[in-house]
Amino acid sequence: MAGHFRTSPEQASQLFPAYPQFSGFMKPCRFEGEIQNLEVQGTIPPEIDGTFYRVMPDPQFVPFIENDPWFNGDGNVSSFRIKDGRCCFKQRFVRTEKFVRERAAQKALLGKYRNKYTDAVSFKIRTTANTNVVYFNGRLLACKEDAPPYALDPETLDTIGLEDFDGQLPSLTFTAHPKLDAKTKELVCFGYEAKGDGTRDVCYYCISPDGKFTETVWLVAPVAGMIHDFAVTDNWILFPIIPQICDIDRLKQGGEHWQWDSSVPFYLGVLPRRGARGEDVKWFKAPNAFPGHTVNAYEEESGKIVFDLPLTDKNVFFWWPDADGNAPNPESIKAKLVRYTFDPCSSDLDLPPFTVLSTEDCEFPRIDDRFSMKPHSHSFFDLMDPKLGTDFPAIAPVMGGGHAPYNALGALNHQTLELQKYFPGPTHLVQEPVFIPKAKDAPEGDGWLMALVNNYATMSSELHIVDTTDFSRAQAIILLPIRLRAGLHGNWIDSEDMKVANES
Repeated sequence: MAGHFRTSPEQASQLFPAYPQFSGFMKPCRFEGEIQNLEVQGTIPPEIDGTFYRVMPDPQFVPFIENDPWFNGDGNVSSFRIKDGRCCFKQRFVRTEKFVRERAAQKALLGKYRNKYTDAVSFKIRTTANTNVVYFNGRLLACKEDAPPYALDPETLDTIGLEDFDGQLPSLTFTAHPKLDAKTKELVCFGYEAKGDGTRDVCYYCISPDGKFTETVWLVAPVAGMIHDFAVTDNWILFPIIPQICDIDRLKQGGEHWQWDSSVPFYLGVLPRRGARGEDVKWFKAPNAFPGHTVNAYEEESGKIVFDLPLTDKNVFFWWPDADGNAPNPESIKAKLVRYTFDPCSSDLDLPPFTVLSTEDCEFPRIDDRFSMKPHSHSFFDLMDPKLGTDFPAIAPVMGGGHAPYNALGALNHQTLELQKYFPGPTHLVQEPVFIPKAKDAPEGDGWLMALVNNYATMSSELHIVDTTDFSRAQAIILLPIRLRAGLHGNWIDSEDMKVANES
């Protein structure tokens, strides 16, 4: 079973086990360094000037936990600096307390995923900082939702240290998906399990562009569930709870942090964005479901909230089953893109039925960030379409496991519901995309989609750049001479935005 001890820390193996999450393309990378002037097929648009940052879980040592999940690896941050049609690559591990102490000991010391009671030593901050990397106020923030972020130098990727925002951070935890308000430049954040493992406390806070906390609200969720992503409008905060539930007694007995509970409804917390108190939150609910990463949310003139996200009725994190050990077959998990439209002031706390925007199996949605928190007409995402021609028999032996396999990028026009698909090839799977507008004043959705692509024929990674006006081909394919295992999240930072932050 997942999570059993495979050996003691004192008997550390130097060979990663033959589990899918440590095999094939998912074999730990563990590379640090830089590669100048990567090879390019096609032409990188000369207008692209900025850096693509992403982070992947990448264990530096063999874990001493049997069948340790992919999510438990050390945060390894990559940067792709693009300017004048050229791309340079750099990668460094985040120097977390865990990373530094394990490197000194030359073996794994961290136990099960988010269970401090299984560690070989006591950590003050046991995070791996491996889920997202966000640029704010001149620093990169390497985030994982179990702790404060680590601050990095955006140029060198050197670790500056644990980020507590000059002592202002009120919560023990910090979301992996903070939202930047495109208009006010505020960073909107929260932490769940904010007072410690298994607590139902949620802390919402807003940070001004100069780093000052302007809103802090404590509230209590109906369950101690996972709130991986959230959504923000001009006047509201939305907290979708995934029915993966934490129980402190289970942790103390050496169990898993998360356990799926099909009896728990899909809760959606709705809190006023400004001037709120904890008791102002409303917990709307819908039938049990797994809410995916949010697309966007905005307010209609009527005051109703429009909220788009992928949704499935199955447990996406199947490696954390229910109390009876039940989990879905991974191949049966498919998420539709749906829209909830509801009145945040309603006394009826049952969410109205959603409408389906796309039946394609999709995840990792992005929008043109200039329209964040406003009505959007375009979204972009990973999707799986078996009809596109992926050669699964050829790539299956070297795919590895633990990550969701998506074979194409999708672009959805929300007004016409027309869906375009970019298919990178029969031996390729895609990772999370980012959107780059062609100009500051370009129409919404007019730009390039960029995503890391796993090439299983060459067992190496590629960065594909696709013009959103022509999804039939890649405008440029940047070739890496190395393999980067599946990452979680990343972001594009325009050089002009970075320059403005450095000058302020």
